[in-house]
Amino acid sequence: QVQLVESGGGLVQAGGSLRLSCAASGRPFINYDMGWFRQASGKERETVAAIKWSGSSTYYADSVKGRFTISRDNAKNSVYLQMNSLRPEDTAVYYCAGRYYGAYDLRFSNTYDHWGQGTQVTVSS
Repeated sequence: QVQLVESGGGLVQAGGSLRLSCAASGRPFINYDMGWFRQASGKERETVAAIKWSGSSTYYADSVKGRFTISRDNAKNSVYLQMNSLRPEDTAVYYCAGRYYGAYDLRFSNTYDHWGQGTQVTVSS
């Protein structure tokens, strides 16, 4: 079992930046693809960004390309989401999730087995 704990959310003005962190414990983190997902009030969960276990491949939603960057530090069992140029529409609960590495496309949230509790990101206009 992998336990995931997100941190770094908060309230920021439009145009500002936040860095989300996700700390993993349990099974070897290096074997896991990791992703960031978000769910705004009244909306379906959306895949924001994801990264292969090796860091060799990433996925970004079109809505965040060029503004968000996902990265991982396997030595620290952590994955990060750097969010720049934030917009009010980025407001959501952000979740970190992981899955044992495999062939499935990174963007499919239903392939992720382990989820954190989420951290709120609120962007004011």
